[in-house]
Amino acid sequence: MKETIFDVLMYLFEHYMEDELEILPDSDSVRTELLAAGFEQVEVNKAFVWLESLSLQRAIKPTIPTSFRIFSTEEQAKLDLECRDLLMFLEHCGILNSTNREVVIDRALALEDEELTIEKLKWIVLLVLLSQPDEEIAFSRMEDIVYDLVPTYLN
Repeated sequence: MKETIFDVLMYLFEHYMEDELEILPDSDSVRTELLAAGFEQVEVNKAFVWLESLSLQRAIKPTIPTSFRIFSTEEQAKLDLECRDLLMFLEHCGILNSTNREVVIDRALALEDEELTIEKLKWIVLLVLLSQPDEEIAFSRMEDIVYDLVPTYLN
């Protein structure tokens, strides 16, 4: 089975990010563990670049309380109608703000060769919210959606 960047990100989330570990291992030992787990070096490197790019966007602060979003042709090609609807729904519900929405879109587009499904997009939203300061409530609400802990009429 061909492992993808997304598979590496999910492995990292499940083993390092989800438990809010106080002492995180250094990146070299994490890379070694990922290689030992069977991930290819190229995919591991791409996942680390993806996460590093995400951390660079941490300082962005929303400037406009509401905004209107038009998706570019490239974004429409990557994010099908169901994915775009999910983003708008999450923003309407207050889980995403306009700034976090843009980070999610950026990180989705950064998964160049990945086929993006609505389930993968939910995980990307979760990873973005985890990386943002003061987004604990939004993260918790999104976690409920990812793990199907929300009544279906709210999905």
